[in-house]
This record gives sequence, structure tokens and C-alpha cells, in this order.
Amino acid sequence: MNGLCLGMVVRMTRVEAVVLGILAAVLLAPALATGQTGAGQSAARTPWGHPDLQGIWNNFTITPLERPANLGDREFLSPEEAAALEQQAVAGVARQNAPSEVRTEPLPVGGNVGAYNSFWTEQGTRVVPTRRTSLIMDPPTGRLPDLTDEAIALRTSTEYRRLSDVKDGRAPANGPEEMGLSERCLWYRGIPSFPTGYNNNYQFFQNPDFVVILQEHIHDLRVIPLDGRTHLAPHVRQWAGSSRGHWEGETLVVETTNLRSPFIRRWNRPEHSLSRGELSDAVQVMERFTRVDAETLDYEFTVTDLKTWTSPWSGSLPMVRTDGPIYEFACHEGNYGMANMLTGSRADDLAAGR
Repeated sequence: MNGLCLGMVVRMTRVEAVVLGILAAVLLAPALATGQTGAGQSAARTPWGHPDLQGIWNNFTITPLERPANLGDREFLSPEEAAALEQQAVAGVARQNAPSEVRTEPLPVGGNVGAYNSFWTEQGTRVVPTRRTSLIMDPPTGRLPDLTDEAIALRTSTEYRRLSDVKDGRAPANGPEEMGLSERCLWYRGIPSFPTGYNNNYQFFQNPDFVVILQEHIHDLRVIPLDGRTHLAPHVRQWAGSSRGHWEGETLVVETTNLRSPFIRRWNRPEHSLSRGELSDAVQVMERFTRVDAETLDYEFTVTDLKTWTSPWSGSLPMVRTDGPIYEFACHEGNYGMANMLTGSRADDLAAGR
């Protein structure tokens, strides 16, 4: 529950109405086919014959995106190592939930008033079921490929560093357009979607022509056509890109182009994070969703952006079924938080004589 998300927008745009119409059609589709997936059994299917991916799935894990340097070329943890990491995570959550100091005096003006306590966060205590040492499977190092010269030049430019300071609160913002997309309540998770500090649930809906994925955070909807239509024109870029899906046996394969969103930092685990810089206009993401049993949705992805990285990279992030429900994430742009942050920026400007 983002501190900026204090109210709910009730105004519906034409685009939102179209999306809700598609979602309504999905929800009114026939009920799920009976039967579950298990060892030696075929995947559960919808009445129209597609593998059944419907339900609420959660992807939180303590497994890092990139393999820790101290693990060298090791792809997998031993059962004992995995258990030790999970026990450490459980102990960490217990420490965070321990009673804290009760203050009787107000904090000094300008001091750090703190942020979320652990009640509001989804800490996670489990490694991925495969016990991989990283979510990245390729390159074999378990780490991201090298950046291209073009990407390095961008990330070391004065303007890029200024905008990074703005997003991290170290420099004043000239306007809301320079603030983070999540602070503006526009978009939170990139594609592929990695777990963050909370709201790591995804609800899948299906009908014969569409798969719709509701992301709990900022209640974004990904509407994925299955009818073979072409992608949007190259110059039309969207936060969620242009996604087109098809079935390969038991697997839903989704190709996404036209992305304009950055990868989102896992703010509670910076070691799991990608660079927050914008992807290039050449990025393409391939995702593969496979229902492997009643409780597990396998998710694999490949990112190709040769203007940013010197080679494609791939990973795996299994999702587990959860009962939910998904609560409304009532986030909207232009609320008191945004106004106050920009007021603070103008005060910084005034103090600096700008």
C-alpha cells in the first residue's frame, strides 16, 4: 500500500472501458475444466481446450536476480544451503516484527520519520523451488551480460545521473514528469515482472481469444491477444508494450515489443535489481508460461536489447498458487504526496538561489 496511494480514481476513460469490457468477457467465459495437473497427468484445460492458467499466482522469492559473486560458477544450492538461507530469512522477519521503541518525543524537524514497517511488506522466506543460485539462467555465469558502449555512455551522462538523483530524492525535480513512474501511479513492474517489496500477486483470466493478467500493484492489466494480430506500429510505445501470444503445446508463449518502461528496482533488495535506466526502443521480451502442477506456474523469460546489453539474457521465476484475494491498490496521480514532493523541490531551489 504505497504511501502515495491515498484515494481512488472513479473516472473511467474510454481505454479503461474497453479493457474492462475485455475483462468482463473473460470473466463470463465458462468455468474452469475440472482436473488438476500432477505427476503423470495432463495439464488442466479450459472447456475450449487450452491449458488452464487461471488463478492467482505469487512470485516472491529471496533468490537474487544475479548470482552472488562468492558462488562462482555454481548453478544450484545444496538442500542444506537453501534451508540455511530460508532460516536466515525467517529470523530476519522475526527481528523486524519484534516490538520497537516507543517514542514519547517528536522527531526533530527534518529528521527521518521512517517508512513502512514489516506489516506492510512481503518479505519472502523461500528460495525458488529449483534452488538455483540466481533467477538468471543464461549467460551461464548467472549474471547480466555486459552493457554496450551506447548504454554505458547513457548511464554516465550528466542528465542521466541528475534524473537518477531526482528519483532517489537527492535532487529537486523540475516537474512530475521527472518523478518515478510508481510515484506517479502510472506503472510499477517492468516486463519481465520481478517481485518487489509487496503486492506480488498476478491473477490470470482466459477466454479463447485473450489471456488477461491483472498485476496487483497499481492494478495494471496486460491484455494479450491470441488471434495472430500484428504488433502495434514501431513508433507506438506503451508502458506494457505490445504483447501477442500463442500456444506451443502446454506453454503460453508471449512476445512483447514497443516497451517504454524501465525495469523496476526491488527497493527492499537492491542486490536483486536491474539498472533503472530506460530500455532502448529495440527491446523484445519473450515469456513462456507453463502450468506444471496444481500449485506451480513455471515462468521463463528472455530479454533481447542489443542497444543495452551485448547479448540476450534469460531466466526463470516460478510462481506459486495463492488463495488471494487481490485487494484494490488505490493509487492515483496528482495526490498530496506528489504536490508535497514538488513543493519540497521548489524549496530546495529557493534555498540554492535558483
